Amino acid sequence: MALKITEDCVACGVCLPECPVSAITEGDPIYVIDPKVCVECKGHYDSPKCAEVCPTDACVPV
Repeated sequence: MALKITEDCVACGVCLPECPVSAITEGDPIYVIDPKVCVECKGHYDSPKCAEVCPTDACVPV
């Protein structure tokens, strides 16, 4: 499973450095999570960091 970034994203970039596997990239106009790379932070953190830090709750499970 993976997470995705919804259209609620304001492209603030706060999620980008939090991803331990670099699954998040800057899209146009919002950030994008590559579902083939995203591991939901398993093995790195207790929960997905992007969802924790997102100010608009735009990082959601697929």
